Amino acid sequence: MKLADIMTILVEDINSFYTLESLKEVYGIIWMLVPILTLVLGITIGVLVVWLEREISAGIQQRIGPEYAGPLGILQALVDGTKLLFKENILPSRGNTRLFSIGPAIAVISILLSFSVIPFSSRLILADLNIGYGSNNKYSFLGGLRAAAQSISYEIPLTLCVLSISLRPIH
Repeated sequence: MKLADIMTILVEDINSFYTLESLKEVYGIIWMLVPILTLVLGITIGVLVVWLEREISAGIQQRIGPEYAGPLGILQALVDGTKLLFKENILPSRGNTRLFSIGPAIAVISILLSFSVIPFSSRLILADLNIGYGSNNKYSFLGGLRAAAQSISYEIPLTLCVLSISLRPIH
């Protein structure tokens, strides 16, 4: 075998490595990790926004902000979550205790269910309602976004109304 033949075979082998067919599994794994990393990044940014809001509020009010939990108080959200887990559960004496207990779960579940219609990728679709995203119409897409924004903005008052019913005394 000549050196030119060996180099040709080597170049063909290297080129076969870079074809789309040989990298399909790697692309599949990468695209599976993209939604997960996006959610982790979103949660991290949300925690940092809360931390920054606390620091700015502390500066405006001329008081010490959260600085004792980790470096510069970055772990304050973790401390707050731990504190909430170990808080005493106080139930109203004259209200419906079962409804009072499941009220927050109803609010959280309704918020989490609103994410079920978002297509995270072409293969990761939890619910297909054939509206908004899938209709290939920009007006229905904008209408769907407007409806989603309205439902999110109305969830807090609706949750407060449901919780006020659970605090109603039983006669």
